[in-house]
Amino acid sequence: MAEKAQGLVIRVTDWSETSRIVTVWTRELGKVRGLAKGGRRLKSSFESALDLLTLCSIVLLRKSSGSLDLLTEAQVVRRYPQLRRNLPALYTGYYLAELLGDWTEDYDPHPALFAEALATLEDLGSPGVLTGPRLARFEITLLRELGYEPRLDMCAGCGRPIEREEGLAFGASAGGVLCEGCQTSQREKRALSPAVWEALRKLSQPGEGWREIEHPRVRGELRQLLNYYVTYLLGRRPRLLPYLGS
Repeated sequence: MAEKAQGLVIRVTDWSETSRIVTVWTRELGKVRGLAKGGRRLKSSFESALDLLTLCSIVLLRKSSGSLDLLTEAQVVRRYPQLRRNLPALYTGYYLAELLGDWTEDYDPHPALFAEALATLEDLGSPGVLTGPRLARFEITLLRELGYEPRLDMCAGCGRPIEREEGLAFGASAGGVLCEGCQTSQREKRALSPAVWEALRKLSQPGEGWREIEHPRVRGELRQLLNYYVTYLLGRRPRLLPYLGS
């Protein structure tokens, strides 16, 4: 039975002289991987809807477990042309696609994460938007949706409320902020400045608090901290990480 969905193209791999394997992160179905027969032809039913970071509407035939689905139709819904004019924004978009592709399971939809991904791509490369804080907001949403949101207002070691900003650390294995008393028992930790702790709290709250994170030093420390946490959780360094700015 054919299924329809709207999704973001996050990975494209050549399969044969005429076909491609396409990974699409959809609102309705989550991550799907389908074979687009004829997808490499200059003139095909897919046209240019299968370009990376293109929002498209798709029709696919779901196959049995272990087999690729068959992508039968794809039409462009939205492109993000401003990314092509801003190299840091483009690399950030590629990194977003990498996280969605490597960190999520097939057919596990997260509508809130889908909406945040599109909102991030809409903002990236736009006038006045700082790439680092906007990406950080997406990462926090991703972590929350997948069950890894860092604990910020209570110590991740002992569970006591964080009552002061000085002397804090962030523990990747603990999953959040550590008070001074719990730091000695945690091998995986990094010092956490009051400004970066406050920035993390802004990112975890509804709204556009990420726009208030402007100081270059805070942005740099925040980027290093999130790189550290994401790398720990994935068990490896993401491929696009070296290309990210703050």
